[in-house]
Amino acid sequence: MSLEVKNLTKDFKIRSGMKSSNFRAVNDVSFTLEPGKTIALVGESGSGKSTIARMIAKLENPSAGNIVVDGKDSNVHGRALRDYRHNVQMVFQDPFASLNPFHSIAHHIDRPLRLHGKASNAAEAQDQVIELLERVNLKPAGDIAKRRPHELSGGQRQRVAIARALAPGAKYLIADEPVSMLDVSIRLSVLNLLARLQREDNLGVLYITHDLATARHFSDEILVMYKGNIVERGPSDEVILNPQHEYTKLLLGAAPNPANHGKLRDSVRAELAAGLSEDRDQFGTRGL
Repeated sequence: MSLEVKNLTKDFKIRSGMKSSNFRAVNDVSFTLEPGKTIALVGESGSGKSTIARMIAKLENPSAGNIVVDGKDSNVHGRALRDYRHNVQMVFQDPFASLNPFHSIAHHIDRPLRLHGKASNAAEAQDQVIELLERVNLKPAGDIAKRRPHELSGGQRQRVAIARALAPGAKYLIADEPVSMLDVSIRLSVLNLLARLQREDNLGVLYITHDLATARHFSDEILVMYKGNIVERGPSDEVILNPQHEYTKLLLGAAPNPANHGKLRDSVRAELAAGLSEDRDQFGTRGL
Protein backbone atom coordinates (compact mmCIF):
# COMPACT_ATOMS: atom_id res chain seq x y z
CA MET A 1 0.00 0.00 0.00
CA SER A 2 1.61 3.25 -1.11
CA LEU A 3 1.45 6.24 -3.42
CA GLU A 4 4.19 5.84 -6.03
CA VAL A 5 5.36 8.67 -8.24
CA LYS A 6 7.25 7.17 -11.18
CA ASN A 7 9.43 9.24 -13.53
CA LEU A 8 7.01 12.16 -13.42
CA THR A 9 7.68 14.86 -16.01
CA LYS A 10 5.74 18.01 -16.88
CA ASP A 11 6.35 20.33 -19.84
CA PHE A 12 4.53 23.60 -20.45
CA LYS A 13 4.31 25.30 -23.84
CA ILE A 14 5.58 28.88 -23.92
CA ARG A 15 4.60 31.12 -26.81
CA SER A 16 6.57 34.17 -27.86
CA GLY A 17 5.08 35.81 -30.93
CA MET A 18 4.87 33.17 -33.65
CA LYS A 19 7.32 30.86 -31.92
CA SER A 20 6.67 28.31 -29.18
CA SER A 21 8.93 26.29 -26.96
CA ASN A 22 8.67 23.86 -24.07
CA PHE A 23 9.50 24.69 -20.47
CA ARG A 24 10.23 21.64 -18.31
CA ALA A 25 8.77 22.33 -14.86
CA VAL A 26 9.28 18.79 -13.50
CA ASN A 27 11.92 16.39 -14.75
CA ASP A 28 11.83 12.63 -14.14
CA VAL A 29 10.80 12.74 -10.46
CA SER A 30 10.23 9.51 -8.53
CA PHE A 31 9.42 8.78 -4.90
CA THR A 32 7.16 6.57 -2.77
CA LEU A 33 4.84 7.84 -0.04
CA GLU A 34 3.73 5.21 2.46
CA PRO A 35 0.81 5.38 4.92
CA GLY A 36 1.85 6.85 8.26
CA LYS A 37 4.84 8.66 6.75
CA THR A 38 5.53 12.26 5.75
CA ILE A 39 7.73 13.36 2.87
CA ALA A 40 8.70 17.03 2.69
CA LEU A 41 9.23 18.41 -0.80
CA VAL A 42 11.47 21.44 -0.33
CA GLY A 43 12.65 24.15 -2.70
CA GLU A 44 12.30 27.80 -3.64
CA SER A 45 9.40 29.23 -5.64
CA GLY A 46 9.44 27.93 -9.20
CA SER A 47 11.29 24.72 -8.37
CA GLY A 48 8.35 22.52 -9.43
CA LYS A 49 6.95 21.55 -6.02
CA SER A 50 3.38 22.72 -6.56
CA THR A 51 3.32 21.31 -10.10
CA ILE A 52 4.01 17.88 -8.63
CA ALA A 53 1.22 18.42 -6.09
CA ARG A 54 -1.25 19.39 -8.81
CA MET A 55 -0.37 16.34 -10.89
CA ILE A 56 -0.87 14.03 -7.92
CA ALA A 57 -4.21 15.74 -7.20
CA LYS A 58 -5.19 15.25 -10.87
CA LEU A 59 -5.41 19.00 -11.50
CA GLU A 60 -2.64 18.75 -14.11
CA ASN A 61 -1.81 15.89 -16.47
CA PRO A 62 1.82 14.73 -16.59
CA SER A 63 3.73 14.88 -19.86
CA ALA A 64 5.38 11.59 -18.97
CA GLY A 65 5.52 9.13 -16.09
CA ASN A 66 2.65 8.01 -13.90
CA ILE A 67 1.24 7.87 -10.38
CA VAL A 68 0.19 4.59 -8.81
CA VAL A 69 -1.98 4.47 -5.68
CA ASP A 70 -2.25 1.16 -3.85
CA GLY A 71 -1.31 -0.69 -7.03
CA LYS A 72 -3.78 1.16 -9.28
CA ASP A 73 -2.67 3.52 -12.05
CA SER A 74 -4.04 7.06 -11.74
CA ASN A 75 -4.63 7.46 -15.49
CA VAL A 76 -8.38 7.09 -15.01
CA HIS A 77 -11.64 8.88 -15.76
CA GLY A 78 -15.24 8.95 -14.59
CA ARG A 79 -16.10 6.82 -11.56
CA ALA A 80 -12.52 5.54 -11.32
CA LEU A 81 -11.29 9.14 -11.03
CA ARG A 82 -13.72 9.74 -8.16
CA ASP A 83 -12.38 6.62 -6.46
CA TYR A 84 -8.84 7.98 -6.90
CA ARG A 85 -9.81 11.27 -5.28
CA HIS A 86 -11.50 9.31 -2.51
CA ASN A 87 -7.96 8.21 -1.53
CA VAL A 88 -5.96 11.32 -2.46
CA GLN A 89 -6.94 14.78 -1.25
CA MET A 90 -5.21 18.16 -1.28
CA VAL A 91 -4.95 21.05 1.18
CA PHE A 92 -4.18 24.25 -0.72
CA GLN A 93 -1.92 27.12 0.27
CA ASP A 94 -4.61 29.82 0.45
CA PRO A 95 -7.42 28.74 2.79
CA PHE A 96 -9.69 31.59 1.69
CA ALA A 97 -9.38 31.03 -2.06
CA SER A 98 -9.99 27.28 -1.66
CA LEU A 99 -13.38 27.82 0.06
CA ASN A 100 -16.52 29.12 -1.66
CA PRO A 101 -17.50 32.38 0.08
CA PHE A 102 -21.19 31.90 -0.73
CA HIS A 103 -21.57 28.60 1.13
CA SER A 104 -21.55 27.71 4.81
CA ILE A 105 -18.77 25.72 6.43
CA ALA A 106 -21.21 22.83 6.84
CA HIS A 107 -21.78 22.79 3.06
CA HIS A 108 -18.05 22.53 2.34
CA ILE A 109 -17.75 19.36 4.42
CA ASP A 110 -21.20 17.92 3.71
CA ARG A 111 -20.62 17.87 -0.06
CA PRO A 112 -17.60 15.49 -0.12
CA LEU A 113 -19.32 13.28 2.46
CA ARG A 114 -22.28 12.87 0.10
CA LEU A 115 -20.21 12.60 -3.11
CA HIS A 116 -18.04 9.82 -1.71
CA GLY A 117 -20.85 7.91 -0.05
CA LYS A 118 -19.81 8.59 3.53
CA ALA A 119 -23.29 9.80 4.53
CA SER A 120 -26.59 8.43 3.25
CA ASN A 121 -28.91 11.13 4.59
CA ALA A 122 -28.93 14.68 5.95
CA ALA A 123 -28.92 13.70 9.63
CA GLU A 124 -25.94 11.37 9.19
CA ALA A 125 -24.05 14.03 7.22
CA GLN A 126 -24.75 16.64 9.90
CA ASP A 127 -23.36 14.38 12.61
CA GLN A 128 -20.20 13.73 10.61
CA VAL A 129 -19.74 17.43 9.84
CA ILE A 130 -19.79 18.17 13.57
CA GLU A 131 -17.40 15.30 14.29
CA LEU A 132 -14.91 16.45 11.63
CA LEU A 133 -14.97 20.05 12.85
CA GLU A 134 -14.28 18.87 16.39
CA ARG A 135 -11.41 16.70 15.16
CA VAL A 136 -9.69 19.78 13.75
CA ASN A 137 -10.31 21.72 16.99
CA LEU A 138 -13.05 24.02 15.70
CA LYS A 139 -15.45 24.48 18.60
CA PRO A 140 -18.27 24.98 19.22
CA ALA A 141 -18.65 22.94 16.03
CA GLY A 142 -22.37 23.65 15.68
CA ASP A 143 -21.72 27.38 15.61
CA ILE A 144 -18.73 27.10 13.24
CA ALA A 145 -20.77 24.96 10.82
CA LYS A 146 -23.29 27.78 10.32
CA ARG A 147 -20.70 30.41 9.46
CA ARG A 148 -19.22 31.35 6.10
CA PRO A 149 -15.49 31.50 5.30
CA HIS A 150 -15.15 35.27 5.70
CA GLU A 151 -16.39 34.97 9.30
CA LEU A 152 -13.40 32.80 10.28
CA SER A 153 -9.72 33.57 10.80
CA GLY A 154 -7.06 32.27 8.40
CA GLY A 155 -6.11 29.48 10.80
CA GLN A 156 -9.74 28.45 11.23
CA ARG A 157 -10.30 28.40 7.47
CA GLN A 158 -7.27 26.16 6.99
CA ARG A 159 -8.64 23.78 9.62
CA VAL A 160 -11.90 23.68 7.66
CA ALA A 161 -9.89 22.83 4.53
CA ILE A 162 -8.20 19.99 6.40
CA ALA A 163 -11.56 18.68 7.67
CA ARG A 164 -12.90 18.79 4.10
CA ALA A 165 -9.89 16.79 2.87
CA LEU A 166 -10.51 14.15 5.55
CA ALA A 167 -14.24 13.87 4.76
CA PRO A 168 -13.92 11.34 1.89
CA GLY A 169 -11.68 9.12 4.04
CA ALA A 170 -8.42 10.00 2.29
CA LYS A 171 -5.36 7.81 2.75
CA TYR A 172 -2.92 10.33 1.26
CA LEU A 173 -2.91 14.06 1.93
CA ILE A 174 -1.11 16.55 -0.31
CA ALA A 175 -0.41 19.67 1.78
CA ASP A 176 0.82 22.46 -0.50
CA GLU A 177 2.44 25.15 1.69
CA PRO A 178 -0.46 24.73 4.18
CA VAL A 179 0.85 27.24 6.74
CA SER A 180 2.75 29.80 4.64
CA MET A 181 -0.19 32.25 4.56
CA LEU A 182 -0.99 31.92 8.27
CA ASP A 183 0.24 34.06 11.16
CA VAL A 184 3.51 32.80 12.60
CA SER A 185 1.87 32.30 16.00
CA ILE A 186 -0.52 29.62 14.70
CA ARG A 187 1.60 27.82 12.11
CA LEU A 188 2.96 25.27 14.56
CA SER A 189 -0.49 24.47 15.93
CA VAL A 190 -1.77 23.66 12.42
CA LEU A 191 1.28 21.47 11.71
CA ASN A 192 0.80 19.69 15.03
CA LEU A 193 -2.84 19.13 14.08
CA LEU A 194 -1.75 17.53 10.80
CA ALA A 195 0.74 15.36 12.69
CA ARG A 196 -1.95 14.18 15.11
CA LEU A 197 -4.42 13.38 12.33
CA GLN A 198 -1.68 11.52 10.49
CA ARG A 199 -1.08 9.29 13.51
CA GLU A 200 -4.78 8.73 14.16
CA ASP A 201 -5.68 7.90 10.53
CA ASN A 202 -2.31 6.46 9.40
CA LEU A 203 -2.17 9.08 6.64
CA GLY A 204 0.59 9.43 4.12
CA VAL A 205 1.39 13.16 3.88
CA LEU A 206 3.29 14.98 1.15
CA TYR A 207 4.28 18.27 2.80
CA ILE A 208 5.33 20.92 0.29
CA THR A 209 7.26 23.84 1.70
CA HIS A 210 10.19 26.21 1.32
CA ASP A 211 10.72 26.17 5.11
CA LEU A 212 13.48 23.74 6.07
CA ALA A 213 12.82 24.17 9.79
CA THR A 214 9.23 22.91 9.60
CA ALA A 215 10.29 20.25 7.07
CA ARG A 216 12.66 18.79 9.64
CA HIS A 217 10.09 19.07 12.43
CA PHE A 218 7.23 17.53 10.48
CA SER A 219 8.69 14.98 8.03
CA ASP A 220 10.41 11.61 7.97
CA GLU A 221 12.16 12.23 4.66
CA ILE A 222 13.15 15.37 2.75
CA LEU A 223 13.39 15.73 -1.02
CA VAL A 224 15.13 18.91 -2.21
CA MET A 225 14.01 20.28 -5.60
CA TYR A 226 15.88 22.63 -7.88
CA LYS A 227 14.64 23.58 -11.37
CA GLY A 228 12.31 20.59 -11.58
CA ASN A 229 14.87 18.02 -10.40
CA ILE A 230 15.35 16.20 -7.12
CA VAL A 231 18.93 17.14 -6.23
CA GLU A 232 19.06 15.57 -2.76
CA ARG A 233 16.98 13.19 -0.67
CA GLY A 234 17.26 11.37 2.63
CA PRO A 235 16.05 11.15 6.23
CA SER A 236 15.13 14.61 7.53
CA ASP A 237 17.85 14.93 10.16
CA GLU A 238 20.51 13.67 7.77
CA VAL A 239 19.60 16.17 5.03
CA ILE A 240 19.43 19.10 7.45
CA LEU A 241 22.50 18.28 9.56
CA ASN A 242 24.71 16.87 6.81
CA PRO A 243 23.66 18.35 3.43
CA GLN A 244 25.56 17.06 0.42
CA HIS A 245 24.38 19.22 -2.48
CA GLU A 246 25.42 22.86 -2.82
CA TYR A 247 21.84 23.97 -3.40
CA THR A 248 20.70 22.33 -0.15
CA LYS A 249 23.53 24.09 1.64
CA LEU A 250 22.43 27.41 0.17
CA LEU A 251 18.86 26.85 1.34
CA LEU A 252 20.15 26.09 4.81
CA GLY A 253 22.40 29.10 4.75
CA ALA A 254 19.42 31.30 3.89
CA ALA A 255 17.34 29.92 6.75
CA PRO A 256 17.08 32.17 9.85
CA ASN A 257 19.16 29.97 12.16
CA PRO A 258 21.46 32.11 14.33
CA ALA A 259 23.70 29.19 15.29
CA ASN A 260 25.75 27.97 12.33
CA HIS A 261 23.77 28.60 9.17
CA GLY A 262 25.56 31.89 8.59
CA LYS A 263 28.94 30.16 8.60
CA LEU A 264 27.59 27.46 6.30
CA ARG A 265 26.22 30.07 3.89
CA ASP A 266 29.54 31.95 3.81
CA SER A 267 31.57 28.77 3.20
CA VAL A 268 29.32 27.70 0.33
CA ARG A 269 29.50 31.15 -1.22
CA ALA A 270 33.29 30.97 -1.03
CA GLU A 271 33.25 27.56 -2.77
CA LEU A 272 31.01 28.85 -5.52
CA ALA A 273 33.13 31.95 -6.02
CA ALA A 274 36.27 29.80 -6.24
CA GLY A 275 34.71 27.68 -8.95
CA LEU A 276 34.67 24.49 -6.89
CA SER A 277 31.07 23.79 -7.94
CA GLU A 278 30.21 23.08 -11.58
CA ASP A 279 26.81 24.65 -10.99
CA ARG A 280 28.09 27.77 -9.27
CA ASP A 281 26.46 30.14 -11.78
CA GLN A 282 23.05 28.49 -11.56
CA PHE A 283 22.19 28.96 -7.93
CA GLY A 284 22.82 32.67 -7.38
CA THR A 285 22.07 34.29 -4.05
CA ARG A 286 18.29 34.58 -4.14
CA GLY A 287 16.92 34.87 -0.63
CA LEU A 288 20.38 34.96 1.00
